[in-house]
Amino acid sequence: MTYYLSEPLLLEKRGAIVKNRFMKSAMSEGMASEDHAPTEELIHLYERWAEGGAGLVVTGNVMITGDALGEPGNVVLEDASDLHLFRKWAKAGKKNGNEFWMQINHPGKQVVRGLVKEGHAPSAIPFSPDLQRFFAPPRALTTAGIHEVIRRFKRTALLAKEAGFTGVQIHAAHGYLISQFLSPRHNQRTDEWGGPIENRARFLREVCRAVRSEVGEDYPVGVKINSADFMKAGFTEEESIYVIKSLEEFGIDLIEISGGTYEKAVMTGKGTTESKREAYFLEYAERLKKETTIPIAVTGGFRTKEGMEQALAAGGTDMIGLARPLAVDPSIPDKLLKGELETLDLPAVKTGIPAIDKGGMMEIMWFSQQLDRIGKGQEAKPNFSPKLSLLKSLWENGTGILKKRRV
Repeated sequence: MTYYLSEPLLLEKRGAIVKNRFMKSAMSEGMASEDHAPTEELIHLYERWAEGGAGLVVTGNVMITGDALGEPGNVVLEDASDLHLFRKWAKAGKKNGNEFWMQINHPGKQVVRGLVKEGHAPSAIPFSPDLQRFFAPPRALTTAGIHEVIRRFKRTALLAKEAGFTGVQIHAAHGYLISQFLSPRHNQRTDEWGGPIENRARFLREVCRAVRSEVGEDYPVGVKINSADFMKAGFTEEESIYVIKSLEEFGIDLIEISGGTYEKAVMTGKGTTESKREAYFLEYAERLKKETTIPIAVTGGFRTKEGMEQALAAGGTDMIGLARPLAVDPSIPDKLLKGELETLDLPAVKTGIPAIDKGGMMEIMWFSQQLDRIGKGQEAKPNFSPKLSLLKSLWENGTGILKKRRV
C-alpha cells in the first residue's frame, strides 16, 4: 500500500499541485535536431515518461544559448524560431496531468572540444590535466558577459512559459556555469562575483531574480544545486545551506539536491559514502529541511519502495527523484503506486574492459541507447549486452563516443 508516494504536493506560493511525490529527474538525452530543436523522438520519449505516472517530469539540459553547448545533441532555446516544436514537446510531456518543467542551463567551461572554441567561466582556470583533453579551454567572463548570460536565462525561461511548460528548473549543480560560480575552486574572481560565499552566490541569486521577474509570480521556478562538490577547496555543505536559504526571497518552489561534478561524479553513486541509506544525499537533505521552508527533492540511489516511503515519512525530502531507472522502464512510478513493483533492479553495465568501464562512460552510453529506443517507439532492453552496446556505438559513431557525456 502506498501513502506518502501517492500524496499530492502543493507548491503553496504558486498554487500548483503536483499529483504525487515522484519526480522524473533530468537526464541528458542528446536527441536534438542539427539545429538544436526538439525532435519527434525526443517528444515521444517525454510522452512515455508522462504516461509513466510521475507527478513532475523535468527535461534534460536545455541550453540558453547556441554559443555554449555542453555536448552534441543539446536542445537550445534562445529565440522563438522553433517555438512550435517546443509547444509540441510541452503538450506531450504534460499529457497525463503532470507538471512538466524545463531545465535551463549554461555549461560554462564544461563544453566539449570540437563543438566550441572556448568555454566561459567565472575564472580562466582549466580542468585537471586528465580532463583537459575533453573540454575546450576556458575564458573568464567579463562583467558585461555575466549580465548577458543572466539576460539569456530569463529569456529562455519566458520562452519555456510561452511554449506551455508548467515550470522551469535552473541548473546550478554538477559543475556547470552556476556551479562554477559557487565553487571557490573554480571561481577566483576578486570583484563582486567572487571571494566569500555571499559574492560567489550572487550570480545564482541574480539569475533567480531575473527569471522570477520575467515569468511572474504565478509560475513555478525550481533550482537544482549541489549539497557539496566533494572536492578539496570546493563548494561545501555549509555554503550550500547558506545559498539555499538566501533563495527563499525569490519564491523558489522546489530545490533538487544533488552533488559532485564531472571531476568527482558522486551524483552517479561513485565515490560517495555520505548516506548510509538508499539515497545518496538524504542525510544532507534532512539537515537542510531544518533550515528552509522550500520543498526538497532528493535524486539518486532510491531503489526500493520501502526506502522511498521511509524518506518521505521521516520528512527528509518532499519528492523522490528518479533518473536512470526510468531509462529502463518509464512506467516505474505507476507500477510502484499500483503495488506492482517493490524494488528497482538496474543492470550492471560493465564490459570487463577497465579502460572502457573506468569513470562510468560505458554506463552513460548504454543508458543513452535505451533512451534512443524509447524515443523511437521501442521498448528498452534491460538485458542488452554492454559489449554489444559498445560495438554498436563504435559502428554508428566512431571513437567520438568515448568523449565526455553528461549524466
